[in-house]
Amino acid sequence: MQPSETELMLRGYGLTTAEFFYRLPDYRHVLNSFVWQDYDLAPDYPRLFRFIEFWQERIEGPLHSVRFTHRRMIGRGEWRHVVREFRLH
Repeated sequence: MQPSETELMLRGYGLTTAEFFYRLPDYRHVLNSFVWQDYDLAPDYPRLFRFIEFWQERIEGPLHSVRFTHRRMIGRGEWRHVVREFRLH
């Protein structure tokens, strides 16, 4: 069973967004891009590197470059357990 996004964030995972630049096998002069997102652990980024390995093994378009960013969604001390909510109107 896959953990929920909230569980991943509480374990220290953050949202990693990567933009892959690659060339088409038949048109080497054309540079394309593909955007990938997943929750990953910094600074090792195991899911990102697993996807790059998958790309290199299974996809015909050779990678030109990869640009990525990482953002932790919940930091230490930012999580609060809310028991009740009061609405005024």
